Amino acid sequence: MKQSFMDRVIDTIEWLAAIFVGLVALDIFVSVLLRKFFNTSIPDSYDFGRMLLGILIFWGIAATSYRGGHITVDLVWTNVGPRARRWIDVFATLVLLFVVTVQTITLFDKVRQTYIDNVLTYDMNIPTWPFFAIGWLGDVSAVLLIAIRTYRLVFQPEALEDKHDANYNE
Repeated sequence: MKQSFMDRVIDTIEWLAAIFVGLVALDIFVSVLLRKFFNTSIPDSYDFGRMLLGILIFWGIAATSYRGGHITVDLVWTNVGPRARRWIDVFATLVLLFVVTVQTITLFDKVRQTYIDNVLTYDMNIPTWPFFAIGWLGDVSAVLLIAIRTYRLVFQPEALEDKHDANYNE
C-alpha cells in the first residue's frame, strides 16, 4: 500500500520522537553506569539530560496529538451518537490546535531569547539554544500534525486510524 505524503510526514515525526526517547534513556543509562562503576560523569550530563527531556516532551506532544493516543476523559463522547462524537472531536482538536499554536509562538520567543542571551552549558560552555530549537521544531511538528488531524476529521474521517474514529462511519 502506497503511503500519502501526509502519512510519510506523520511517520517521520513519530520516528523522531522515538529516537529522542532512546537518547534520553541512553544518556541516563550511561551516566549511571559511569558514576557507579568508574566514579566519573559525562561533562554537562545534567544539562544534556534536562534539555533532551524537554525535547522529548515537545516531540512526544507531536507524536500523541495526531493519533489521539493521549489520556482523555470521554464521559460525554461515549453517550452521544457517531455524528456528535465526530464534532466533539473536531471541536476538541481545534482547541488543541489553538493552544499548541500559542505555545509554539511563545516557545520560539524562548529559543530566540536563549540565543540572544548566549546561554551556555555549565561544564563545556556549549550554547543551549540549538537544544531549545530542536524542542521548538517538535512543537511545530505538533501544530502540523494537529492541523492534519483536524483536516482529516472534517474531510477524511476514514483516513484516521484511531479505534473510536471508526464510529463515524456507523
